[in-house]
Amino acid sequence: MRNIIHLPILLTTMQSSVLIFLLLNVYSTSAFTSLSSWRATKNSGATSTTTSISAMPDGGVVITGSAGGVGYAYAAEFLDRGYDVVICDVKDCSAAQKSLTAKHPNGKVFATKCDVSKKEDVLKLGKFAKEKLGTIGYWVNNAGINGGRRDLRQVSFEQAELVVRVNLIGIILCTKVAMDIMGQQSGKTGHIFNTVGSGVKGGGTPGYACYGATKRGIPQFTASLVKEIEEGVQGFPKLETPGKIMVHSLSPGMVFTKLLLDDSTPELRKFPFGVLAAQPEEVAADLVPKILAAKKQGSSVEFLTTDRILTKFFERFILQKKSEYIDDDGNVIKMPGEQYDAVGVRSLY
Repeated sequence: MRNIIHLPILLTTMQSSVLIFLLLNVYSTSAFTSLSSWRATKNSGATSTTTSISAMPDGGVVITGSAGGVGYAYAAEFLDRGYDVVICDVKDCSAAQKSLTAKHPNGKVFATKCDVSKKEDVLKLGKFAKEKLGTIGYWVNNAGINGGRRDLRQVSFEQAELVVRVNLIGIILCTKVAMDIMGQQSGKTGHIFNTVGSGVKGGGTPGYACYGATKRGIPQFTASLVKEIEEGVQGFPKLETPGKIMVHSLSPGMVFTKLLLDDSTPELRKFPFGVLAAQPEEVAADLVPKILAAKKQGSSVEFLTTDRILTKFFERFILQKKSEYIDDDGNVIKMPGEQYDAVGVRSLY
């Protein structure tokens, strides 16, 4: 019972007992995997080996911000399931394309450069994706930046504008282009997934005020689109299209990428990162099947579910299990044979 005092919340004795009971039940029924477990599953050949033709009746996949991080990992998971994928990023994607093609041959990879904050780039991306994929079944708006962890008074006007342009305007532009394309795909259903992050549920995100504000706006934007698609806009004729459009929210949680680790402190890396954060491959392996299974308009697809959070808390604070990725001093644990950058981000290729 004394270990409960290490939790980041103050609990009474009765609350502690109830929490332990709930955690035990969740832990006994959970099957969450670490990066090592994920790799073992992949190496066992459990991944689908279906061909692109048979696995893609619902169309190919577009993923923004996919030259690295979780976007790259999403692409790998879709490819393993036989989907053709368009990857794009503000930086050159050719190295990512080469790596994905070599490691995940079940689908085809097409790469292009795109600044999602620019209308011209997004229109070109839509045209490119349509030409390469034919039918677009899934469009994942993953691109995003945090602008650095600083008090707003220390953030330049240019940096503040950039965060809003990429995280909010970029998603709006990409969603509009995707909707225009998907609406004309007669007899097909197209799914758009808008990525949310810290700040999505309100509350403060000190150091990331601009980032949190953009992520807070995404659920409202997505919910508005769902209403427009399903009910129309009052006073105007309801728009009907040959193709069906579905819009959803996607929450990858905390992922060990530059977005998370840049400007982080040892304290942040110990908690919450060391308890709740996961590697890009783990997140993608969990979320891509959920993306493919989403059939309800306005679905919310999450990695850090309540069960997962409770399980992680149980392992860390009750079982005293150490983090695989962060040591007791808040440093990134570097795995043998892997390459890391200056802030501790592991290279995926």
